[in-house]
Amino acid sequence: MGLIPYKNEPYLDWSDEANVKAMRSALEEVGGQLGESYPLVIGGKRLETDGEIVSVNPANPSQVVGRTAAAGEREADMALETATTAFETWGRTSPEARARILLRASAIIKRRRFELLAWEAHEAGKTWAEADAEVAEAVDFMEYYSREMLRLKDGVEIYSVPGEESRYFYQPMGVGVTIAPWNFPVAILMGMTSAALVAGNTVVMKPSEFTSVLGAKVMEIFEEAGVPEGVVNFVPGYGSEIGDYLV
Repeated sequence: MGLIPYKNEPYLDWSDEANVKAMRSALEEVGGQLGESYPLVIGGKRLETDGEIVSVNPANPSQVVGRTAAAGEREADMALETATTAFETWGRTSPEARARILLRASAIIKRRRFELLAWEAHEAGKTWAEADAEVAEAVDFMEYYSREMLRLKDGVEIYSVPGEESRYFYQPMGVGVTIAPWNFPVAILMGMTSAALVAGNTVVMKPSEFTSVLGAKVMEIFEEAGVPEGVVNFVPGYGSEIGDYLV
């Protein structure tokens, strides 16, 4: 896979009026989508739950950003079982195919950059520049981890002493659980999930209950990038109800 050398994603220049105009347009567009509902995604299926998480704008608490389903222990078990089954196939998928998904995710983030910044402003209360730095970091994770997987896929050279054959290789381990904090709701959630994903592991992904709508957007990106059903499972929920349980 021919790739240009890795470099950090540059930040937007907010002194450029075109960027300011694009951001204002994205804020208006996202503003028209506030209050929507987002289900769990387990094994590619959309699931509603009895409870829900109501996410509000921290800078304007009367404004509902969106509602997500709230997973309980039953849904957590379902996600873990689904991820365990999916691991049997995903763990044997070629590293090149796994890396390609991260590269597609990177391209999607770049295309949806202003939209994601607008969601960050609404749900995480971030300034434009802070939101942009975080979304650029998410791109960096996709680009760097995909290249690292391609570099490490065949193992690394290791010195063998006479009469001994030594091999150094990497192998998928199983199901990972990613529980991200609210302060980097895109970068940390995507970073932890993509690292496990590209290495051949399956994932149960739980965003912070304060930024679950951004978690739903992250799930959209992974699905659009071509992650197979059951490989990443989206289970927003309250830490007190499923966080410790998943751990």
